Order: sequence, then C-alpha cells, then structure tokens
Amino acid sequence: MEKIIRVAIYARVSTDEQAEHGYSIDAQLDTLRNYCALYNKPIIGEYVDRGVSGKSTKGRYELQRLLKDAEDGLFDEVIVWKINRMARKNIDLLQIVDLLDKNNIAFRSFSENFETETPMGRFALQMMGAVGELERNTIVDNVKMGHKQRAKTGSHNGKVPLGYRVVKGSADGRGRNTEVVIVEDEAMLVRKIFELYASGKGLKYIANALNRDGYTTKTKGPFSTCSIRDLLDNPMFIGKIRYNQYENWSEKRRKGKSANPILVDGLHSAIIDQNLWDKVRLLRQKKSSMPKKRFEGEYLLTGIIRCPECGAAMTASRTVNKMKDGSKVTRMYYSCSSFRSKGSSVCHANSIRKVEAEQTVMNRVQNVLIKPQLLKAIVKGVNERKIGRIKPLEKELSGVKVRIAKLEENKRKYLSLYEMDQIDRDLFSERLDGINGDLDDELTRKSRLELELRGDEAEPVSYELVRSLMERFDGLLRESPFEQRKTLLHLIVKKITLDDKRMVKDVELSFNSETEKHFLSAAPSADNIAEGAFPLSGKAPQLSGRFTLIL
Repeated sequence: MEKIIRVAIYARVSTDEQAEHGYSIDAQLDTLRNYCALYNKPIIGEYVDRGVSGKSTKGRYELQRLLKDAEDGLFDEVIVWKINRMARKNIDLLQIVDLLDKNNIAFRSFSENFETETPMGRFALQMMGAVGELERNTIVDNVKMGHKQRAKTGSHNGKVPLGYRVVKGSADGRGRNTEVVIVEDEAMLVRKIFELYASGKGLKYIANALNRDGYTTKTKGPFSTCSIRDLLDNPMFIGKIRYNQYENWSEKRRKGKSANPILVDGLHSAIIDQNLWDKVRLLRQKKSSMPKKRFEGEYLLTGIIRCPECGAAMTASRTVNKMKDGSKVTRMYYSCSSFRSKGSSVCHANSIRKVEAEQTVMNRVQNVLIKPQLLKAIVKGVNERKIGRIKPLEKELSGVKVRIAKLEENKRKYLSLYEMDQIDRDLFSERLDGINGDLDDELTRKSRLELELRGDEAEPVSYELVRSLMERFDGLLRESPFEQRKTLLHLIVKKITLDDKRMVKDVELSFNSETEKHFLSAAPSADNIAEGAFPLSGKAPQLSGRFTLIL
C-alpha cells in the first residue's frame, strides 16, 4: 500500500511584496492547495507569515510553529511556492532544512520543482538557495549604489538628526524630490550642545543639564552621553553629508566601520559654524586619547541587576576614599547605568556594594536547597502562575479570532458589492486594502499568541526536576572560574531587582531546554573535561519547556 504523505504548506509575504504580482498569500496558497489535491497529499496545516521579511527568522511566528510541529512529527513534507518564501539567507534555509531532515521531513519547492529526498535534490536546494541569496544581495547592492550616488551629490539618505527635518520638494519626471530644512527650535538646542562642550563641559554634564531643563532627543527620549557624543561627531551640522560610515549595520553594528566613508558638501544649510566645529573636534580628539577608567575586580552581575528606581541595568562603579592614616581604600559598587550616562535628572546612583549583592544572590540559591519546603512552595507558585497566565492568553486569542472572523465577513461583503457593481472601484480598492492590512495584523497576533500558549501548556514542572537543576546550577557557581560563572549567571538569571532600601529583593531564574542541554547536563566527555568546559558529571532530568523561578 502506498504511503500517504502528510503535507504542511508554508507561505510568506513581506510588506514590500504585498502589491507585487504573484507574491500574494492567496496566490501562493491556491497554487499549493491545487498541487496537493492533484497528487492526493492531505494538508495537515497551513503556516502563513504575513507582512514579515525573510531576511531573518525573528518575528516569524508561523515558521517557529511549523518547526515545533516538525519536531512533533505532525507531517512528512513541507512545501513552499518558492525557496525565498522560506528564507532569504542560505544559512537560514540550510538550518531549517537540516532540522526538517533530522525529523525525516522532506522539503519541496513548487516553482523550482525539486525535493530534498535525493542527493541531487539537496544539491539543487543549496544551489538555488545560493542563487536566491545572490539575487537579494544584488538588489541590496543596487539600492546602496543609488544611496551612494545620492550622497555624492550632496543629498541626504534616511533619517535626519536633531535640528533638521525632511520636506517634500518639487516633482520631477521620476517622482518627488525631498529637501532637508532647518528646524530653528531644535537648531538652537544643537548650538547650545556644541557651545557647552566647547566651554569645557563633559558629555554627562550636558546630558544631565538638558534632561533637567526638559529637553528631549529627536525620538522624544532623554539625552544620554551616547546621544550627545553622536551629535557632536555628526558633520551634517556644518553642511556636510557623511555616508557609508558603517557597512552592514543591521548585523555588524559598530564592528562594520568602513575604511572609505563618503564625506562631501551637502545641499542643506549648516547649523554650526566652522570655528565652533573645529574647536569641538580638537577637544574630542584630546579626550579620546586620555586613558579610560579601569575598574579592578570581577563584576558578576553587570547587566542583570536592575535599578530599583528606573529599572535600568546597573553597571560597575567604584569610589576611592582616603583614610586618616593617608592610605586609600577602594570600594566597589553596582550603580544605575541611566544615572551614569544621563545624569541625576533621569535617575540616581542607587548604588549597592558589589560584595553584598553577589553574596546575597549566591546565598539565595543555596538557601532554597537547604530548605526543601521553601523550594516546594516556589515550585507550587510557578505552576499556579503558569495556569493563571494561560487564561488571559486564551481570552486574548478568542478576541483575536472574533476580530478575524468579522474582518473576513466585511471582506466578503465588499466583494459582493463590487461584483454587483454597487461600489466604486477606487473606493472598493481602498476599503479592501484597509481590511487586508488589519487582517494581516490580527493573523500575526493570532500566530504569536498560539506560540506563547504552546510554550505555557507544558506539563506542570516537578519539584524533583527543579531541585536537580538548582543543585547543578549551585555546584557550577561554586566550582567554575569567574568567566564561566558570569556566563552561567547571564544565561540563567533573568534579572535581579532591588527594593527601596537598595537591598536584593528578587532573583529571577529562567531555565529552558537549551540551558539544560548545554550547561546543566553532563558534558560528552565528563570524565576528561576539556579546558573551558563546565565541570559537571551525571545526568539531569530532561527539561522540555521553559519555566521561571523567583527566589
């Protein structure tokens, strides 16, 4: 008897592709449904990501749901209209297909007409994936080339800094030009920042002064030392256009600094005169050559301990006090990062001694191990919160489904009116675009909620499992060197909160299958641990989901 092949359909369209012929969700689904009907392949599920780019797997809730269902063995084959619907990057595509292959699931592309069940099919996948990535990179390069050409002619690309805004200019044969003009109220603030720095004031002083006086950044947030620095280093304020300072910013960030940035005279007016700019540049260069502050000591909790006043991460700080006998004593603390970068008008230091904070965290972990009743109460609370969290999510999901049904009904009504010539074509198109946009938003929300509920519907976590994980976590904290302890803390400690007396209030731990697998389970060569491996022997109970403990 011929085996019945269960199929999962995956479709995706980005916001930019919505209007392109042949890229609509409905067209993709109709084509793939007809294919499955022709070959008598039952469709187990349809996974649709609407308005989502394929350049990464983040935010693609339906893809994540598909991969989870693949691991549960719900289907035998995944089919897409084109390879680039699954992923734009070859590395993402290969990782997805590798996961499917490990679960004995074939991957098939309708348009490219191949499957991954054969060596030639897998080879074709790699080649087509590479071609798809080349196509995307070529488009990106063409766009960059256009931006570079605009920059070379003195035109600005993208957002403008404080002091400027973009307005529509006159129309030409290819579209509408834009013009960068000065916003005088903001320009006065920019001049004030440059003048303060030129007078010898530091970045933190300027940020604090502006925040105290109620000024905000272009995005209506408080000023920080970083935002002040970026303003002072932006040559746009002297009428220049700088472009390509960083390459591939979305992935490399500041590590992608370009060796040949473009710097030309712009078409816009300057806000800062050349003399003031030169003076600030001289001060900036002088201060950049000064030695940076260096803090002695190993700070375990930077980034995960939170300010009790504003919630920002706390960073390393220290004070050096002179004693009566002339000796100096260094005291180390964790202090609010917002205070350190934005000043006292945004927050305060709220410092906590380093030794006290770290010792309290270690004691909290050990305390629940020597008091089984305390740990049992915490586990009971976790399971009760899990149940309590599910109900609101289910209620929200129910509301989303009602809105989806209503939008689909409205869509059918407008289609009926259009077919009966009872509505103007332009009005019909406008209304339909609005409904489709709202429908895409609600369907994306539905996918996210279903994915969240799936994670929370796991079996109640057992006391034995939690105790085993906590024992291993505690053992590693006591036995590992500093770098490994810090890595482990940042992986498992979600956040540490302080009370209004600047004492540790809660230590929130988050365990999941990845941390358990890679850090809290026995290493493959536990008897002969390689340098750098976490020193752990034995085997912990298997963890299937994720759960949070508050100590």
